[in-house]
Amino acid sequence: MTASPISKPLDVSGITLARDVPASGWQARLALAFENRGGTTVLSRREHWGPLRIQKPLYPEGAEVCHGILLHPPGGIAGGDVLEMELAVGQGAHALITTPGASKWYRSPGMLATQRVQLAVAPGGILEWFPQEAIVFNGARARMETRVALAADACFLGWEITCLGRRASGERFEAGVLNLATYIEREGRPLWMERGELEGGGRLLQSPAGWAGFSVSATFHAVHVGMDSACLTACRAVRPQEEGARFGVTRFPEMLVARYLGHSAESARNWCVNLWRHLRPALLKREGVLPRIWST
Repeated sequence: MTASPISKPLDVSGITLARDVPASGWQARLALAFENRGGTTVLSRREHWGPLRIQKPLYPEGAEVCHGILLHPPGGIAGGDVLEMELAVGQGAHALITTPGASKWYRSPGMLATQRVQLAVAPGGILEWFPQEAIVFNGARARMETRVALAADACFLGWEITCLGRRASGERFEAGVLNLATYIEREGRPLWMERGELEGGGRLLQSPAGWAGFSVSATFHAVHVGMDSACLTACRAVRPQEEGARFGVTRFPEMLVARYLGHSAESARNWCVNLWRHLRPALLKREGVLPRIWST
C-alpha cells in the first residue's frame, strides 16, 4: 500500500464503530490533508463530524512547515466515545501536529472508549506527530490504535506518552483495561507492529517484562531512510530529568525507537523533546522549533 493523500469526500455514514462500543457517547471523525504548493505546506482538506477540530494553520518556522493543533472540545474521553482521525501529508509537504494538553480517559462502568488514528505520508513528505500525554484514569476502559503508512522515502517522527492513573493525587490504575496498538509500514512492508493489553491492577504492571511498577511510559519513533549510527549515539547520550527512570534507544535499518519508563509525564515529554532536538537537524536539516502551545 502506497501512502497518499485522502482524496475521496468524507462520508460520515460509512464510519465503522467497534462492535463492542455502543453508539451512546461522542462519535467524532476528523479528516485532514496537507499539500506542498509552491514550497508552502497548506492545509488542503479539513472535514469533521462531531467534536474534533484543528486550529488554523500556523507557520512559526516559515512557509515550508505547517504546524497544526488538534482539538477535542469535550476535554475528556468517556466510555462509548469513538474518535477517528485520518491525516494525509502529500508529496513534499511537511506537517507538525500536536495537541493543546493531555487527553483524559475517564472511568467507565463498562463501555469502551476508542481512538483510532490513521496517518499517511506520500513520497518526500514529512510528518511530525506529537500529541501530549494520554492520562488513563483508574477504572477507564480504553482502546488506542495508531497506524502509519509511509511511501518509499517519506519521513515520520512521532511519540506516544501514556500515564496510568493520576499519581499526583494518589490514584493508581487498579481497575479497568487499556488496549494499545501501533503499526508502522513503508510501501506496505511492516516496520513496527506492537499490541498490548493492560488490566488495572494486573501482573504486567509490576512485571520486569511490562511496566516494572512505573506509571508513565513513552515511545519515540523516528523513521527515515538516512538513519545512521551517529543518530543512535546522540540519542543515547540524552538523559532524563527524573531520577530512577529507565530508558533505552535502539536503531533498526530504517528506524530508531526510544523507550521510557518512569513516574513523571513532564520528564518523559522533555526527554522525547530532547531526542527530537537531536534528530531533527540530523534527519530533516532543521532546528527544533517548539510549537507555541507547549509554552502556554
